[in-house]
Amino acid sequence: MKPDLSVEIAGLRLRNPVMTASGTFGYGEEFKEYVDLESIGAFVTKGLSIKPRAGNPTPRIVETPGGMLNAIGLQNVGIDAFIAQKAPFLRTVNTPAIANFFGNTPEEYAELAARLDAVPEVAGLEVNISCPNVKQGGIVFGTDPAAASAVTAACRAATSKPLIVKLSPNVTDIVAMARACEDAGADALSVINTLTGMAIDLERRRPVLANVTGGLSGPAIKPVALRMVWQVARAVKVPVIGIGGIMSATDALEFMLAGATAVQVGTASFVNPGAAQQIAQEMETWLAERNIPSVRELVGALQS
Repeated sequence: MKPDLSVEIAGLRLRNPVMTASGTFGYGEEFKEYVDLESIGAFVTKGLSIKPRAGNPTPRIVETPGGMLNAIGLQNVGIDAFIAQKAPFLRTVNTPAIANFFGNTPEEYAELAARLDAVPEVAGLEVNISCPNVKQGGIVFGTDPAAASAVTAACRAATSKPLIVKLSPNVTDIVAMARACEDAGADALSVINTLTGMAIDLERRRPVLANVTGGLSGPAIKPVALRMVWQVARAVKVPVIGIGGIMSATDALEFMLAGATAVQVGTASFVNPGAAQQIAQEMETWLAERNIPSVRELVGALQS
């Protein structure tokens, strides 16, 4: 008997717990030649803003030991082009598409949430709060519980779709951030976004990235991500989506033991464009070999 890999996140029924991470999978269509999009649980779009963004100057990506740094700068086509040019493809795939989005004020976040709420091809929303609040002197929404709460509440009022908030790890107390977002109406939490880091070119005596700093992702951040997922999952009642260095089914299942209901695969897709599909297949094999009837049995089953 085949194991049951289905899970539910914020009312969304996923065929398996494997999602793709925002910024690593384009708008979905770019990967159709490499991944059977109906073999994974869901895919998440590149972050969307009200107006198109060209992103940061190059170089803006660099490999590091155990991972990579990126300073893409949230390049995207903007909400209008997404609705007109990208959304039509989503209706051709029988897999939930989740739109990631960001703004620089709570009002921008709310406007985007309302626009995406009206797009039937979008099954859910993921709010990127790792952005500066221009009205509050540049403080990052994701590092201040009150600011995160305000953004979450504004988005919650603007949409009836499942609302996922993606948390930044660059904080002192991620549990406080998680609770603030949950209390403000988040249906689920994605944990974690990238860690801030940098790389230096010794011979040139200059930063490798034109932006100087970037977001660290990949296996190097997995231990930090696991710890934060474990902390958050024990502190909130809403589902947690684990992210950070997931390269195999073993990694994914470890996140689920720590309390994640689903996972997102990001950097692995740069190494192997079919990574998400492969991880889902490996997960099914692992469960079958151990006669575990449902992947849901592993969620939060870590023994201490």
